[in-house]
Amino acid sequence: MLEKLFKLREHGTTVRTEIIAGMTTFLTMAYIIFVNPSMLSATGMDHGAVFVATCLAAAIGCFIMGLYANYPIAQAPGMGLNAFFTYGVVLGMGYEWQVALAAVFVSGILFILLSLFRIREWIINSIPMSLRTGISAGIGLFLAFIGLKNAGIVVDNPATFVSLGDITSLNAVLAAVGFFITIALVHRGVRGAVMIAILCVTVFGLIFGDVQYNGLMSAPPSLAPTFMQLDFAGVFEVGMISVIFAFLFVDLFDTAGTLVGVATKANLIKEDGKLPRLNKALLADSTATSVGALLGTSNTTSYVESTAGVAAGGRTGLTAVTVGVLFLLALLFSPLAGMIPPYATAGALFYVAILMLSGLVNIDWSDITEAAPVVVTCLLMPLTFSIAEGISLGFISYAAIKLLSGKGRDVSMSVWVMSAVFILKYVLTA
Repeated sequence: MLEKLFKLREHGTTVRTEIIAGMTTFLTMAYIIFVNPSMLSATGMDHGAVFVATCLAAAIGCFIMGLYANYPIAQAPGMGLNAFFTYGVVLGMGYEWQVALAAVFVSGILFILLSLFRIREWIINSIPMSLRTGISAGIGLFLAFIGLKNAGIVVDNPATFVSLGDITSLNAVLAAVGFFITIALVHRGVRGAVMIAILCVTVFGLIFGDVQYNGLMSAPPSLAPTFMQLDFAGVFEVGMISVIFAFLFVDLFDTAGTLVGVATKANLIKEDGKLPRLNKALLADSTATSVGALLGTSNTTSYVESTAGVAAGGRTGLTAVTVGVLFLLALLFSPLAGMIPPYATAGALFYVAILMLSGLVNIDWSDITEAAPVVVTCLLMPLTFSIAEGISLGFISYAAIKLLSGKGRDVSMSVWVMSAVFILKYVLTA
């Protein structure tokens, strides 16, 4: 049955190899079951329900990717998108989390339509690589800023807006220790480095009396507080246009980049450079996002940590299915997830930020018309505390700079259209 489903011999792999690969991938990305509930619960969402939604959305996404698309790529609620959901849309713009979930659902439906009508290639190919890189790097800075804020290393200051907090406090010290442990373990090639660091900081918190021990395993909490709690009434306001586009674009670019990167490492790219079953993979991702919103979590997306499983020999969807099964088993560890303090995840956020900023090396810094919009996008995301604003102003800056520099022909039609839409949004919401 497994041979028929996943074509193991054709891909030169075995059941044992695929299961080991799935376990490897899970260990590298399991930190999301601690980080996501911690982050989304800041909006007022029930922590236990978000924990269940996170595990279920990840499992469903992995099952669809594995069984339908037959790719060794795991899925789970995405980093960056969950931060935007919490700190940008709900806490920043003042929308209720139910409205934000509806926006995620709509972005997922739009993603499905783009995949079905094969428009996604046109969008991906027509958005300049510099803007895509700037968006990714900007999200990285956004995550780093949130991590520093959660740890108390950066605090509000009425005179300078932000300043250095008390770095000798327990929260700040343990957050720094968690970051140092993460980097050291990653450098040594330890699987599950991020998760190990989070658990170590939590143990330190227990030792110093800052964390209350609640046990390790129990029956999963109720999903009812977040299940089907979407509110579509506020989704169609003008101010939500950029929010939906932000959810859609970040998910689209994340997925496309991850698919190409992981497939290349697994030698799944055809000789003509095309990715087999690409449409199925994108449909798996977009469907998981919509289902995840119904369950009660932010966008579900493909994880670049899947490369760890590929490095361990994973070549088929059985790897992804294995990850999905492990996410279902993780449902039994809700008491452990509930003990994780915010500062324990600060190191994970900072580590992910480093990964996302690495793409800046590919920017052509000698061409100021390419570099300037990247800087605008990168800086305005953390400074406005909004991924949506960073994307909007990045698009507008790119079009305006190219036009005034006499390079208007270099701007694709999709960038012109998006820039006009974002300008119109600012005019109507002024």
